[in-house]
Amino acid sequence: MDTHEETTGQPATFTTGVTLPAATEDRDRLTVAFRFFLALPHLILVGGPVAAFSSIVWSDNDGWSWGWGTSGLLGVVACFAAIIAWFAILFTGTHPEGLWKLKAYYLRWRVRAIAYMTLLRDEYPPFGDGVYPAELVLAQPTGERNRLTVAFRFLLAIPHFILLGLLGFVWAITTAIAWVIILLTG
Repeated sequence: MDTHEETTGQPATFTTGVTLPAATEDRDRLTVAFRFFLALPHLILVGGPVAAFSSIVWSDNDGWSWGWGTSGLLGVVACFAAIIAWFAILFTGTHPEGLWKLKAYYLRWRVRAIAYMTLLRDEYPPFGDGVYPAELVLAQPTGERNRLTVAFRFLLAIPHFILLGLLGFVWAITTAIAWVIILLTG
């Protein structure tokens, strides 16, 4: 039983969220104009706004294939770490701390890179961990994990993946519109 649950009688909750102060005035038109090129190092390392699992695609000619381009080099490592952690949780009931830290590191970096690439901030993001206005807050899970929900996690997430695909499409359109507006009005 979690310490929080022992003392309060309530199950523990895990705080997760993104903090991102709005940047709506005095935008840097020059960096906005060349944002894709400026963001290329981050895109190569941690990818763009498309989720890592959307890189698994079906083709009539090739069948299932893996395209790592949207998740970046570190994203591929984080994906394999997630697969290993899935098996570890199934067999041991706990999430290996080192694998969790690697995935959290990747996700925090990715949030900063995406905030920059999608024009939410003008400051260039740091490589790796560092101070940046866009911040991902994650609480490390402690204690025993529910093996049954972990076992069926991928199936339970299918509706979520579908919705994320639709939202990603809308996000791409609104980012393109924002790019033009910022270039014209600053």
